[in-house]
Amino acid sequence: MNKLKAKVVDIKEKENLHIVKFDSNGILLTMMSLELPKKVDIGANVILGFKPSHLGLAKNFSGLVSFSNKIAAKVVKIEKGELVSVVELSTDCGKMESLVTTDLALALNDEVTAFLGASELYIAKVEDGD
Repeated sequence: MNKLKAKVVDIKEKENLHIVKFDSNGILLTMMSLELPKKVDIGANVILGFKPSHLGLAKNFSGLVSFSNKIAAKVVKIEKGELVSVVELSTDCGKMESLVTTDLALALNDEVTAFLGASELYIAKVEDGD
């Protein structure tokens, strides 16, 4: 499971849908959720989570895409399997792991774009702010 520290910077709500924006070390991330923990408000410090299988990668990406979260990353480790590989990434948000099919031609130090849908991001923990 990937975990990122972030601060809530905006919350929009309509009917039971919430769009929450976070700042994770200068990177703006967006989450879409039907429910929010009670302690989540603008300014709250949180730990965000997402599964490695939900983090898509693109090499030499340009253009428009529907993913809300696009994060510049560098490949720092690859554990190649027969069918899937675990790719460790370094980003301004922190380290992340992506689970991708092995036929994606990646190498150490490749610059990639990581994609994460707003519905795949969740609040794993609300911190006390101490």
